[in-house]
Amino acid sequence: MKAPTKAQLARAGRRDRIVDAAREIAEVHGWPAVTVRRLADTIGFSQPVLYGHFPDGRDGIIRAVALAGFARLAELLTAAGDLGGLCAAYLDFARSQPATYEAMFSMPTDLEFARPTTPEPLRAGFGPLLSTMGDETRAEVLWSALHGLADLSRHSRLRPDHETARVEMLIGLLRRGQLHK
Repeated sequence: MKAPTKAQLARAGRRDRIVDAAREIAEVHGWPAVTVRRLADTIGFSQPVLYGHFPDGRDGIIRAVALAGFARLAELLTAAGDLGGLCAAYLDFARSQPATYEAMFSMPTDLEFARPTTPEPLRAGFGPLLSTMGDETRAEVLWSALHGLADLSRHSRLRPDHETARVEMLIGLLRRGQLHK
């Protein structure tokens, strides 16, 4: 494999700066504040430079933030260890990076899950769930439960002081129901 050229490295660096700036703006001000104009002003690039990296504009940038989020979630879940650690890591990620989590799961994108065309970062994010649970259906049940807990919590629909009890109950249910390998 050939080493990337200086120009390719510079291009990748600009792309990363755009994605990082979009994520940072969204985490502080919400996704409505993320516009191509604001990104260009924030990082000192012209709007045509941003469109050169993301021809579909904001949608492509949101997609890139989501993909980066899945890659980061995969790292955290892989390092988590057991089922309890995995649940805690997932919920902590959703709580600590709400705009990234929103890009991953709530905002409209062309990202497809559970398809032959599913991008690698999405597969990597699902991998630790699959490894922990032993088969796809069990992993999907765990993922659904964690996503529900994360989404309800971030919209203040659940009592915050009961999170530990909810996670312990989920783990108990998974173990008693032999959903955990």
